[in-house]
Amino acid sequence: MVFALVGLVVLALLGAVHRYVWRRFVGDTTAPGSRLRRAGTVAAFVLPLLSVGAMTSGRVGAPFWLQQVLAWPGFLWLACLLYLTLALLVGEVVRPVLLRVLARRDAARTGAESGTPSGTPVETAGTPVETSGTPAEVPDETRPRTEELVTSGSAGVSASSEAVARTASDASGPEAEPETEPVAEPAAGTPAPALAPHPSRRLFVSRVVGGAAAAAGLATVGYGTYGVLRGPSVQRITVPLAKLPRAAHGFRIAVVSDIHIGPILGRAHTRRIVDTINATSPDLVAVVGDLVDGSVADLGSAAEPLAALRARHGSYFVTGNHEYFSGAEQWVDHVRELGLVPLENARVEIGGFDLAGVNDIAGETEGQGPDFGRALGDRDRGRAAVLMAHQPVVIHDAVEHGVDLQLSGHTHGGQLWPGNYLAELTNPTVAGLERYGDTQLFVSRGAGAWGPPVRVGAPSDITVVELASRQA
Repeated sequence: MVFALVGLVVLALLGAVHRYVWRRFVGDTTAPGSRLRRAGTVAAFVLPLLSVGAMTSGRVGAPFWLQQVLAWPGFLWLACLLYLTLALLVGEVVRPVLLRVLARRDAARTGAESGTPSGTPVETAGTPVETSGTPAEVPDETRPRTEELVTSGSAGVSASSEAVARTASDASGPEAEPETEPVAEPAAGTPAPALAPHPSRRLFVSRVVGGAAAAAGLATVGYGTYGVLRGPSVQRITVPLAKLPRAAHGFRIAVVSDIHIGPILGRAHTRRIVDTINATSPDLVAVVGDLVDGSVADLGSAAEPLAALRARHGSYFVTGNHEYFSGAEQWVDHVRELGLVPLENARVEIGGFDLAGVNDIAGETEGQGPDFGRALGDRDRGRAAVLMAHQPVVIHDAVEHGVDLQLSGHTHGGQLWPGNYLAELTNPTVAGLERYGDTQLFVSRGAGAWGPPVRVGAPSDITVVELASRQA
């Protein structure tokens, strides 16, 4: 019941956002019935359907080729929707300012063309008459004759044809003959008054703001996509451990998390990551969960480049929550075949410290959750301990079991700004190194991307963690 209610709220919110985006980009900038409006309206229905298809096709077991077809447009549209909406919200602040500026400019131009500031009274036959708005009534004894109005027009005082007709009618009376003298035509060579073919001021502002918002939003998504497809950068940090012996000083662990091999990021993505890791010449590789988004049958070949990882003390793997959406047992077996060592609530002794790993908490639904007692309970606490755990939220269990350093991922650093603020609500640390009691926690931003292959404000990385002995 709760999940159904949340789903309805999310769908209602998405519907409202799409309606708002359509109104600003299509409804306010195109003519009713035009081709552009029809195309924009069709897109407003098709794009969210593609997004829903991209998010659900893998879960419902759709053919992998269909997942790939839906993934690119469906997930990219979600990122575009986010940044187009943010840009439009900024435009809501700019819109009234532009309207006021244009209104003042038009008022100043009108005053300059008439030779008189807008709203300034002009004296005609000794009586002031407003040049803008409805002309003031003039007493009969001072109202000029038609001939005088025509003559005064050549002297620089303009009068409308409506005022001329009314004046002639009032002065002559019901029995009077109609005036036959024609009104003077503009002199030859005088340019005719220019008509205004431009769109309305509001339409003009809507198009300017909409165009600027589209450019800003799409450019942001384009840059964020390029960052993901280019591959992760290498970061380096030094972490001192009090219990680390001098012999292990300078031990380098290449930490990589959230690779997210899937319908978008495939074999080439895995190869880039492996090449980047090997170029750092690490002593050990720690793959900290969320390796895949899909089954071994669909993605097994895309993960094969992991067999080329090279490290003096080997490569190790722990599950993330996405492995339990994709067949965790099959993936544990597959990575073992590729040469990685799965640490399923287990521990190994490395020169100078213990390396432990626990299953992700998502495995609790399958009876395969983290077991800290099994992984760390009987160890020698006089030795330094490094723990691989996908989600940072288990840091308090790590502190309780005397872990010196926990290596985690899961957060993506927020991936899409301002998602980092949401990630802070559910994670003790979103990215980087922090201390909790005697335990230090390092959280990687990850090497891939989930959902939209886009990162904004949280670039992907592989981090070389160099352990430092305080005895050295």
